[in-house]
Amino acid sequence: MKTRITELFGIKHPIIQGGMHHVGLAELAAAVSNAGGLGIITGLTQRTPELLAREIARCREMTDKPFGVNLTFLPSVNPPDYPGYVKAIIEGGVKVVETAGNNPQKWLPALKEAGIKVIHKCTSVRHALKAEAIGCDAISVDGFECGGHPGEDDIPNFILLPRAAEELKIPFVASGGMADGRSLVAALALGAEGINMGTRFIATKEAPVHAKVKQAIVAASELDTRLVMRPLRNTERVLSNAATERLLQKERELGAAITFADIAPEVAGVYPRIMHDGDMDAGVWSCGMVAGLIHDVPTVAQLIAGIMDQAHALINERLAGLAR
Repeated sequence: MKTRITELFGIKHPIIQGGMHHVGLAELAAAVSNAGGLGIITGLTQRTPELLAREIARCREMTDKPFGVNLTFLPSVNPPDYPGYVKAIIEGGVKVVETAGNNPQKWLPALKEAGIKVIHKCTSVRHALKAEAIGCDAISVDGFECGGHPGEDDIPNFILLPRAAEELKIPFVASGGMADGRSLVAALALGAEGINMGTRFIATKEAPVHAKVKQAIVAASELDTRLVMRPLRNTERVLSNAATERLLQKERELGAAITFADIAPEVAGVYPRIMHDGDMDAGVWSCGMVAGLIHDVPTVAQLIAGIMDQAHALINERLAGLAR
């Protein structure tokens, strides 16, 4: 399947693995790239630029296909060593960067000079247009269904994607609610050039997370996610668990007076305990509503092949038949 996204990134299938904290390691990124998609290493999971450089080298040992690095720009009093991370990406020969969070404009000249293509994650059309204006090559349009941070506008992809298609000139992929061939065909129909999947890739054999995490996603329905940190305007969609209920109870009790410090025990530094140790109630963790469509834990190659087979069947049989 050839789209502007496959052409831009030099990949076989229009499927991107999104950056995920303590999930986007070399094992998963390489597996996705080897299966014809675009694997992504999560930059800030690596605590230092030196560790990121090592992870990039490790991924390169596992695949000769294109892969990328996610770099999220966070508002912080003590920001990460972003110049060091950018240098590690450039020196590692990475040719695709997925940016997220704050405006990446100040980092684009160095990335562009190194021949790197930049896809920026946006939860609104206005932000997507800004990313296009500053020179990003593509957009990951993140609908309200997504796991992680859906923004504050609450626009689902059935509206957000065609709106993006009306406004953008650069290619974009659909992120949030993507799980199978039906997702891909629907995204293409709505104007996207491919899909970005996060939660679906966690429930794969190669995802370097505890089996309990994968089991929790398979067991969950589309009703089992919650929105937290709404009062802080840092909304995050997470899987419902005991920590989620503790956090929501604090939000109800403190209302508009709540601060990040009040919920830090449920949010700060919890990912290693969940993803690595399988302590499922240690804190909240990002999960999309798409969990309701995830019923198994295949290999990455099986997942991507199944998506493409289903997509081609839908296009060539069901949809073609309707057009007669």
